[in-house]
Amino acid sequence: MQDVTDLPFMKVIHPYGGADVYVTEYFRVHNDSRPSAWVLRSIDENPTGKPILAQMIGQDIPALVKTAKALLEHPVVGIDLNLGCPAPVVCKKEAGGGLLRNLPKVDSILGALRDAIPTRFTVKTRIGYHDHAEFPNLLEIFRKHAIDALVIHGRTVEERYSTPVHPDCVKMAAEALPCPVIANGNVVDVETGLAYLDQSGAAGLMMGRGAIRNPWLFSQLRSAFAGETVDTPSCRDLLEYVTRLYDELAAFTENFNPVGHVQRMKKTMVFVTQGHDPDFEFRIRRAKTPEDFHSACRDHLDRDEPVPPSPQEDSRVFCGFSELLATPRAAR
Repeated sequence: MQDVTDLPFMKVIHPYGGADVYVTEYFRVHNDSRPSAWVLRSIDENPTGKPILAQMIGQDIPALVKTAKALLEHPVVGIDLNLGCPAPVVCKKEAGGGLLRNLPKVDSILGALRDAIPTRFTVKTRIGYHDHAEFPNLLEIFRKHAIDALVIHGRTVEERYSTPVHPDCVKMAAEALPCPVIANGNVVDVETGLAYLDQSGAAGLMMGRGAIRNPWLFSQLRSAFAGETVDTPSCRDLLEYVTRLYDELAAFTENFNPVGHVQRMKKTMVFVTQGHDPDFEFRIRRAKTPEDFHSACRDHLDRDEPVPPSPQEDSRVFCGFSELLATPRAAR
């Protein structure tokens, strides 16, 4: 997730259980772009010991090919193409989810990248731009190219995060494709994760927003898969996580500005405050100084009660995706 799941976030979240495979923030690719030095740090300084995929977003084919080759010079297990971002500013540039309005262009991009990438090449997609009835045509394009995994956010671009996911589309892909298909979207707890897997027949789950709020989600799901007791963190445990993330982000920030850092933390706290007393979100939104921020966190989290259930939302990191580590499919 852009501007959230960066190097400091990976460093903080992994000791709580962590993902099996990580995906970088996306590298914005256009005619005169170069890979972001900040995003490259999450690859070159990967603190997790787990594999990481370099994610690209863009629609300029020569630039995508050039960037993919440059990224493969770094310690990544492969390249991931984003066809799922629903942000209007991205879609206007016919990138991310916006490309799903132009399937011939998607076909050309996948063909060029598959030819250029000798290792793992994965794709993250939504199930269409306007309507999920578009998905069978999109699926035929994915079948045409020897991608190594397909991650499906089970909503259309226009649905963004406001509707239930469509596990039937994920199931359609899982039954049609020879590569692993990973279910994404609305995985916020063990219950939603298990239900999504059961309904879709997917090989694994990708999570982001749910894991930002609950960094224990990876280990909770592993416990559930193993038939073990699932631990429930307390609000005080969540306070410790928020404090660690605040401190780690501050340590990675050049020319540290306390007020600016509070504004940066709000990008994460949008997800953390979900399901709590509405006053918590209100105070975080109004916070301007570190004192305002930490006071709001202590007042709402410094207690032994379990973290309240999360409202259903979305995702962007992997769990249970060991298939990706198998020998990659040969390029065409």
